Amino acid sequence: MVSPVTVVKSEGPKLVPFFKATCVYFVLWLPSSSPSWVSALIKCLPVFCLWLFLLAHGLGFLLAHPSATRIFVGLIFSTLGDAFLIWQDQGYFVHGLLMFAVTHMLYASAFGMRPLALRTGLVMALMSVLFYAFLYPGLSGPFTYLVGAYVALISFMGWRAIAGLRLVGAAWRWTELAAGSGAVLFIISDVTIAVNKFCFPVPYSRALIMSTYYAAQMLIALSAVENREPVEDYRLSKAN
Repeated sequence: MVSPVTVVKSEGPKLVPFFKATCVYFVLWLPSSSPSWVSALIKCLPVFCLWLFLLAHGLGFLLAHPSATRIFVGLIFSTLGDAFLIWQDQGYFVHGLLMFAVTHMLYASAFGMRPLALRTGLVMALMSVLFYAFLYPGLSGPFTYLVGAYVALISFMGWRAIAGLRLVGAAWRWTELAAGSGAVLFIISDVTIAVNKFCFPVPYSRALIMSTYYAAQMLIALSAVENREPVEDYRLSKAN
């Protein structure tokens, strides 16, 4: 098992551009009421830096590890979603929603279906149903089913991330903790967006949404850099 100190020493320097870009976003704090390509660039830059973070591990690493590739592609769709949401008041909210729906499918695929953790899945399903019921009175038109489908997808992604958590024993891995924590923060960010848009104004919603969102993406990107076996070796080890 790789120690957290080793992780910080090896991965920390590669995340410096991400932290700088995140600081730029919060320092400039461009008004959301005046969307522009500049504000889109500033908002998308931290996640773009996470593309570079994964690419810094080498293209060969991504090609050899399908889960890392899916997370990388998920970050690309997230960036597109961020750009669309800059102009959400101009009718692009659904476009952003669809981009992030693809992102969650890619992340869930990256986290895999083992272990199944059925009880965790049932808890997540119950929570998603209750949350959708809470949102339902404020939904209308296509949002009635689009939001329902999105809630189901992000809950599924959260289930697959949390299912891999093993906090005790020799099998404990920091990447599983990063994936689970990232998924929970992503859910918090999206819950805040939904409540703020469809129910009632959430105080300091933008700060809460973006801080949890950037932290979530960073943790999920970190979960991809575990020293996994290449696909061929993994299959051979399973066969043996």
